[in-house]
Amino acid sequence: MSRDLVMYQWGEEKCRSSHFYGPAIRDHYLIHYILNGKGVYDDGKNMYSLRKGQGFLICPEILTYYQADERDPWHYVWVGFHGLQAEHYLYQCGLSKESPIFVYDHNNDIQYCFQKMMESKQFSRGRENYLLGHLHLFFSYLIEEAHRQGRELTKEGEEDYYVKKAVDFVEKGYSRKITIQDMADHVGLHRSYLYTLFKQTLHLSPQEFLIKFRINKACELMRKEDLPIGYIAHSVGYEDPLLFSKIFKKVIGKSPSQYQQELNLIPPCYCKNISKDIQ
Repeated sequence: MSRDLVMYQWGEEKCRSSHFYGPAIRDHYLIHYILNGKGVYDDGKNMYSLRKGQGFLICPEILTYYQADERDPWHYVWVGFHGLQAEHYLYQCGLSKESPIFVYDHNNDIQYCFQKMMESKQFSRGRENYLLGHLHLFFSYLIEEAHRQGRELTKEGEEDYYVKKAVDFVEKGYSRKITIQDMADHVGLHRSYLYTLFKQTLHLSPQEFLIKFRINKACELMRKEDLPIGYIAHSVGYEDPLLFSKIFKKVIGKSPSQYQQELNLIPPCYCKNISKDIQ
């Protein structure tokens, strides 16, 4: 997904008594907003009883189930979307897979947004921009409401979240050929902003963190296994053993072979616990 925000679907439904959907897994985000009635939403961890004026977020790759009330079935609208900035917008709204429920019950602004989406059929060439405009308007209402209710993610918390997500990406993918652009794409930020967050949080650039993390893993392998330098290089994401040796010496101060020979004299790599700084 290379675009900031992509709208997948939108709609409205007055459900029949006990009408349900799922259990099912989606490949994009969905937000349902209840105009009338009641129902339940199950995200696999919690069961939520919801009513008019509330809404719920469905996240990708999460098994979910929802059902209308038997006596007072809900009438809801929904919108599906994805994109590099989708998670960022949701966090501004105070929404995540851990916190999927919101309340907006003091005016009809959200209902108006969906009403305008339904009218998008009158547009031909400008339809996509029209829909995205009202999706952004929808987010703006949720963001303002999250701020009013004190549910929005703080700036500090948001920055910490993105750095942790990037660090997690490195921890899971350091053995592959990943780039800083891959890291930025994964967290949904411009690489220059990711650089700023890393320098503020870890006092390292993303590139410096990736290098030190890989060299640390190489040190761990050398302590555990008697492996050729080429094997170790490939195991930590370097296709060229000579490049690996050059970088290793720059970080550690010794060549990989020297390090292997003096293992009993060398303390653990100073970058070992770097990811713990943001926990």
